[in-house]
Amino acid sequence: MQTSHSWDLDLVVIGGGSGGVRAARMAAARGAKVAVVESKAMGGTCVNVGCIPKKLYSYAAGYAEAFEEARGYGWQMPETITLDWQALKAARAQEISRLNGIYEGLMRNANVERIAGKGRLTDAHTVVVSADGADVRTLTASHILIATGGTPVHPELPGSEHVIVSDEMFDMAQLPRRLVVVGGGYIGCEMASIFHGLGVQVSLLHRGDQILRGFDDEVRSFVAEEIRKSGVDLRLKAEVKAITCDAASGERTLTLADGTELKADQVLYATGRKANVVGLGLEALGISLDKSGAIVVDAQLATSQPSVHALGDVVGRMELTPVALAEAMAWVDHIWGPTPGKTARVMDYDNIPTAVFTHPQIGTVGLTEAQARERHGAVRIYRSDFKPLRHTLSGRSERCLVKLVVDDASDKVVGLHVVGADAAEITQGFAVAIKAGATKAVFDQTIGIHPTMAEELVTLREVSRK
Repeated sequence: MQTSHSWDLDLVVIGGGSGGVRAARMAAARGAKVAVVESKAMGGTCVNVGCIPKKLYSYAAGYAEAFEEARGYGWQMPETITLDWQALKAARAQEISRLNGIYEGLMRNANVERIAGKGRLTDAHTVVVSADGADVRTLTASHILIATGGTPVHPELPGSEHVIVSDEMFDMAQLPRRLVVVGGGYIGCEMASIFHGLGVQVSLLHRGDQILRGFDDEVRSFVAEEIRKSGVDLRLKAEVKAITCDAASGERTLTLADGTELKADQVLYATGRKANVVGLGLEALGISLDKSGAIVVDAQLATSQPSVHALGDVVGRMELTPVALAEAMAWVDHIWGPTPGKTARVMDYDNIPTAVFTHPQIGTVGLTEAQARERHGAVRIYRSDFKPLRHTLSGRSERCLVKLVVDDASDKVVGLHVVGADAAEITQGFAVAIKAGATKAVFDQTIGIHPTMAEELVTLREVSRK
């Protein structure tokens, strides 16, 4: 696509996270003149306060479990093993800093101009950059891409100043002895599992009937039971009415709707995320937002202003880093054309695998049982839950679950769900098969690797229910 010579640039990207950086690099590789505007460290939520630090802390929590299990395998372990919280934080910070540098380097190497500051749109082709409260640059471009991501929602209740959100969890000054996590979504459940593993006494409060809304119902119940068995105080239908804090000790007191009180050294609210749209100037341009505050875009990620596009968490379709990356590549192909000799990529939101890094992990791809019944009518369910071989000697009571959802008419496997160690790694491989349209017959013809948990997915023969 040719660009009018009246613009300084072909593309201005607002947001230096995964999606924005990928779009900037790919557009620059097509010969576009590109700038990226970012006010914070490069890498966005995933690198700085999301996927990467979360997984590192999940590994840290896993060592505590491994130390405990080792005794069952004959290892003589000291009675007391302690975590150096400051050392863990420092190691995490060093790795995040390294990744920030890599992202900066990606921009330099792609000849993308990196501009520090906050961007706001003043018209459909103009971005004004501000830093320290003052306007420092005005950029004009043929295309503007908003990739500003999302941010945790702060609660509105008496005493909300005494809570923190997920962004602050990785760098708390001290590891709390008692932590209350409010919110039963994947972030709340992950944080509860991780910090319990790090030795913290954790209570997880969720106002709904079951945690992990949106996931397969059987998986939700199974994981709730495993989380409880691990020692997390999981309370359903629990709602916080107010929080107070003792000025001297810092102890928080949560008053629940049923009148009970809960004491904690720290309170994490993980009750949702919202799109980062404040201060972008969208209202003046008439760019539409949906009821959750996310930017409304069409199939080509265009807003109601044809020259302004948006992708990633700020559009709220599937808030996953690989989805933002895929959207970026499809968008660049749409605007500048595909790489010579390649077919233009199109974003497909079906059968996107995902994982929840609770302890035990969840891996899932395709439809839940309820979704499959709604979409296909007659379905067959194959499932098994069992104690994995590892725990026959470890002494732990943790169980794992594998489940296949099969469309009865076509025999296609339309949903796959795993709960257990390395569930994410297992699910990634099977996601290829699901994407390729594998049938249950193909699963049955596949030889398993023995002894593994994953082999259960190709040895499920008995229908659990129809």
